[in-house]
Amino acid sequence: MRDTAYRLKDIELSQIRKMFEMARADAINLGLGEPDFDTPWHIREAVIEALKEGFTHYTPNQGIMELREALADKLKKENNIQAHPEEIIVTVGASEALFMSMQALINPADEVLIPDPGFLTYEAIVKICEGKPIPVPLKAENDYAMTLDDVEELITPKTKAIILNSPSNPTGSVMEKEEIKGIAQFSQDKGIYLISDEVYEKIIYGVKHYSPGEFSDKTITINGFSKTYAMTGFRIGYTTASQDLIDEMLKVHQYNTACATSISQRGALSALEGPQDSVEEMRSEFKRRRDLMVTRLKEMGWEFNTPQGAFYIFPQVSDSQKVVNQALENKVVMVPGAAFGQHGENHVRMSYANAYEELETALDRLENIEI
Repeated sequence: MRDTAYRLKDIELSQIRKMFEMARADAINLGLGEPDFDTPWHIREAVIEALKEGFTHYTPNQGIMELREALADKLKKENNIQAHPEEIIVTVGASEALFMSMQALINPADEVLIPDPGFLTYEAIVKICEGKPIPVPLKAENDYAMTLDDVEELITPKTKAIILNSPSNPTGSVMEKEEIKGIAQFSQDKGIYLISDEVYEKIIYGVKHYSPGEFSDKTITINGFSKTYAMTGFRIGYTTASQDLIDEMLKVHQYNTACATSISQRGALSALEGPQDSVEEMRSEFKRRRDLMVTRLKEMGWEFNTPQGAFYIFPQVSDSQKVVNQALENKVVMVPGAAFGQHGENHVRMSYANAYEELETALDRLENIEI
């Protein structure tokens, strides 16, 4: 259509959703990154109470103060980030936070370094903002974690921002403290912003999560409740940055969504202030599922790095589309690695955010496919 915006000409719809739509009704879907757990009951109760109270109107643009105060406390205690409630915006999921941070930062032709393989949304948003995504090739020998050497090679006078994602989607890699700190300090010295996507911070196995915002005040920290608390449908996230940048991001937020959903904000407050047992229970179950996937896939001859976080595994294969098609024929859905960037070629992504018994069945169905 000649009447549509040129900005969208090179933007494709998500291959993840495409694979989902291709699946048969009786297929097991290892394609979507959504926890299969129900939202903990105390969070749902908070929403019910909010509805009973009639808490169904607009909230302040940045979010209700009680939630921003709780988020400031969480960021200080868990992430070593000093954030005043006025430096926090509650968003419609982490997705909105990503979008508005780049809308506030990126000018035409600005370069943004993005992980490759990496979450497919990053490239699309940079392009929509008329910036230039610069893929940072992530290497298996570095456990698909971005390194300072990787970054230094690609910095130019046009570099405006670097996107970090640890724990990572699609690889499950977790960056070590020294790499996080090194990139954070380097980017600050160069006057380059870091956009840190930390939505999987609590889904981590035997290692520790570090936030670059601890080491650099030119960091935009983005997080949400979808993965940690199984709250995907609530569409609730948050971001923090320096006050001057938050003021610019707030302009995008005001004219885009006005405010996050009132009742979802009450649910998020309950998630932060209520019992955290469910977080550990879900993390423990994800680890059990990861261990099942790792053991069975290795027995079948698949090659991959053992994920340290999130709920994805990213095996190397000879022909990703062929493997995905064979899996579909055997009623298992997975995503070709090319959906996550050029360096995802010859990989597939499997999610283990499914019931343990479903994963066992899916693995049985994959026993005889050619990899």
